[in-house]
Amino acid sequence: MPVLAVEKDLDRHLLTVTAEFAAPVERVWALYADPRRLERHWGPPGAPATFVRHELVPGARSHYYMTGPDGERTDGMWIVREVDAPRSFEVDDAFADEHGEPKAETGFMRMRADFAPVDGGTRVTFVSTFESTEQLQQMLEMGMEEGLTLAMGQIDDLLAEEGASV
Repeated sequence: MPVLAVEKDLDRHLLTVTAEFAAPVERVWALYADPRRLERHWGPPGAPATFVRHELVPGARSHYYMTGPDGERTDGMWIVREVDAPRSFEVDDAFADEHGEPKAETGFMRMRADFAPVDGGTRVTFVSTFESTEQLQQMLEMGMEEGLTLAMGQIDDLLAEEGASV
């Protein structure tokens, strides 16, 4: 499992997930920059993501949805705030309606992803900052920690598959 650590800081409203992958930074970055690659690992197994719109450039909006095993659709959206390819990106992340517009009742979280070379591979650190402790707890109760861990667990197979086709 590529996930090394999951840290929760309820006082500061933070969830940090750290993972390592046996591929160079540029290859791992490409899995987030390209919507077809991103949708192959963004949703956990059994709830694949479909990106309707995605461009990893400041000011862009992404719209995606995940389809659960029962066919239930959950939409999400990102507003891309910062990009320093292939080192980091930062987005505002929210649940969305079917048109990709944020749902005000669930609020936003800020997600920052940092990509760093380590021992011939890449360490990715995701830091999600929530509006409140209650929002973080709600996301944890909805299975966010497990979902992120399972989703990131798909990346090694994707990298191996893509490496074999190069």
